[in-house]
Amino acid sequence: MNKPVKAIRLLPPATLGALQKLGADLAVARLRRKESLRTWAKRLGVTLSTLQRLEAGDPTVSIGIVATALWLINRDGELGNLAAPEHDQGAIELSVREAMALGQARAQASADARMRAATSSNSTKD
Repeated sequence: MNKPVKAIRLLPPATLGALQKLGADLAVARLRRKESLRTWAKRLGVTLSTLQRLEAGDPTVSIGIVATALWLINRDGELGNLAAPEHDQGAIELSVREAMALGQARAQASADARMRAATSSNSTKD
């Protein structure tokens, strides 16, 4: 195997664990369907070694192979939602913080304008 790319070496432990669980779950799905490694590999269009790496949760297995495995068990429909903007909690929280900051800035500008108007009004009365 080639030297792992930096992105693979930097995968968070939780992500590696999730990939291992996905691989194990795919193995269970294959076994429940009473499919051999050879048959499943042929259906996926991969080598036996690649299927074994997939089922072990190897992060270097291509996403296309993962997607095909999910398709074989009729779970590929979820792929379209994995990074959907409406589920991106980090971006949603950022948007809320930006909106709050904008609201606070506008409220402060309005208060400053009222203060200037009141000060200007008081100084013309004197």
